[in-house]
Amino acid sequence: MKQPRAWQRMLSGRRLDLLDPTPMDIEIEDIAHGLAFVARWNGQTRGDWPYSVAEHSLLVEEIFSRQNPGIAPRWQLAALLHDAPEYVIGDMISPVKAAIGAQYGELDARLTAAVHLRFGLPAQLPLAIKKAIKAADHISAWLEAVQIAGFSEAEADRLFGRPNSGLMRGLAIRLEPPAKVREAFVARHRALLALF
Repeated sequence: MKQPRAWQRMLSGRRLDLLDPTPMDIEIEDIAHGLAFVARWNGQTRGDWPYSVAEHSLLVEEIFSRQNPGIAPRWQLAALLHDAPEYVIGDMISPVKAAIGAQYGELDARLTAAVHLRFGLPAQLPLAIKKAIKAADHISAWLEAVQIAGFSEAEADRLFGRPNSGLMRGLAIRLEPPAKVREAFVARHRALLALF
């Protein structure tokens, strides 16, 4: 019986094996392009543009950096890339991920390890860094829920926990066209790599 195809052709020309990804098949331009076109919240957001995973990633990195002043640029980069696998496997809301089970997590972990190694990060992040990124991710989810996804603050508090208001000061979600978001993502990636 023929094995099903498990690779995807990237716009860079790379051929990424989704089941056995290698760092050499990963390019930041492919990640930025894919994430700029993947909608968060299953596209159920207000505005003229979908709110992309690339925009979310930029917001998480900003929140993470605010929460951890002076942290090494490599960990800021890890925050920026925290959802990088979604450039090829898409974004699923948490209830769907839970229904699919461990297989989604395993696929995500393999892709994450390859992305990390490609850009000079450890395959697996230290637990403290992983937790700090997750904390920033929760704040981002709360902001997104309230500002663009139609949740009341009480509902967002219940689901994501109420963030420290000081951390949220000045953080407003402004939906942008995918090309502009893609450019911002690549620029931030390059700026952080230059600080290593």
